[in-house]
Amino acid sequence: QTISIAKAGITTVLNSRTSVLAAANPPSGRYDDLKTAQDNIDMQTTILSRFDLIFIVKDVRMYSQDKIIASHVIKVHATANSVSGDTKTKKEENWLKRYIHYCRSECHPRLSDSAAKKLQTEYVNIRQNMRQQANETGEAAAVPITVRQLEAIIRLSESLAKMALCHVATENHVHEAIRLFTVATMDAARSGINQQMNLTPEMAQAEVQIKRRIGIGS
Repeated sequence: QTISIAKAGITTVLNSRTSVLAAANPPSGRYDDLKTAQDNIDMQTTILSRFDLIFIVKDVRMYSQDKIIASHVIKVHATANSVSGDTKTKKEENWLKRYIHYCRSECHPRLSDSAAKKLQTEYVNIRQNMRQQANETGEAAAVPITVRQLEAIIRLSESLAKMALCHVATENHVHEAIRLFTVATMDAARSGINQQMNLTPEMAQAEVQIKRRIGIGS
């Protein structure tokens, strides 16, 4: 991953040797399904395109799910002291850290020829589908699908191979990387009711009136 800089007469490319895990809330505080993904995310496409995977996590109000989450949070706080002193847990954490370090230092997989062809075909199909969606809805996707996303899928494929200590990323690794990219970034790009239907002026006016009377998330 690299970052291009063109400021104060200086044009250069810097390496970005770090992983970034970021989280953000929608402008209205809650994800509004009546808005497009672009309105909900409200971030520059130049920033979004630099993330390999983008997940939309919604706070759905369900009794069973809320009960499970509350139980988990309470359990974590109740057993915090006992877990910190658990020797078995520490050994498992150290083993996982050593395994990850070994994979990163000893395994450097590259795509096989068949995997590269499959990836090329899938990338072209994704671009075609997004172009067709933009023509049908008249709106650009919230997350642009560019060569950066192709590089992201390549990194995912190689990372999956690295986790299995494989020196070659196969079609299976590419298939899993495409699946992750589809359920994450592609789902984020397609989310929102306005991305899936064309609203007539009357429907748009009715939507505005309803939003004024009903608070989103109430």
